[in-house]
Amino acid sequence: MNIESSNPPRGVILLSGGLDSATTLAIARKRGFLPYCLSFDYGQRHRVELLAAERVAKNLGAVAHRTLRLDLAQFGASALTDPAIAVPVEGITTGIPVTYVPARNTIMLALALAWAEVLDASDIFIGVNAVDYSGYPDCRPEFIRAFEAMANLATKAAVEGRRLSIHAPLLQLSKAEIIRQGTVLGVDYALTISCYQPDQAGRACGMCDSCRLRRAGFAAAELPDPTEYREGMGKQN
Repeated sequence: MNIESSNPPRGVILLSGGLDSATTLAIARKRGFLPYCLSFDYGQRHRVELLAAERVAKNLGAVAHRTLRLDLAQFGASALTDPAIAVPVEGITTGIPVTYVPARNTIMLALALAWAEVLDASDIFIGVNAVDYSGYPDCRPEFIRAFEAMANLATKAAVEGRRLSIHAPLLQLSKAEIIRQGTVLGVDYALTISCYQPDQAGRACGMCDSCRLRRAGFAAAELPDPTEYREGMGKQN
């Protein structure tokens, strides 16, 4: 994944440490962007994903990787930030699940936008997906289009003529298609974690929505799943 341009543009990539964001980072590099990765410690119960983000950023050659601290747990109302709300483990959830974190992608994109302005970067990458996703409203094409429109009204860079673009390269791909593309681009998925409730050793539960979507994606792609699951969980359907 060599960057071919002698003066490549900078891109800010939202990096969670999961499968989708790792693939998005690889795509940004393939497209010729110098990747500046941004992660968030927002009070999530699956904070081990931040260690995965560090591994992925290093492995895929990020120019810089920053982790910002937020405390969305003060607001709660999500199984990912409120320990009193259980993560669903009874199959794929329909509708908007309790793992939805209110305004999370809006907040993260806004901060990525701020860093992009400082870096003189015109491009932000986010790994949202509208096909194999958990029903989150901030993973839809309408949201991405609306945020991009807002960014081009709200920033000094855009007002002065430097248009900002929000890239969501995985938006219309299935999980299997994402995995196949990432594999071609050299993503080491063993470095990533998607689980909403991994143990302290970073082993996935194998039962939450995210684990089920990930495992089904590897099966559909007909590729081995490198995920380390808790004992007895990897073969769950």
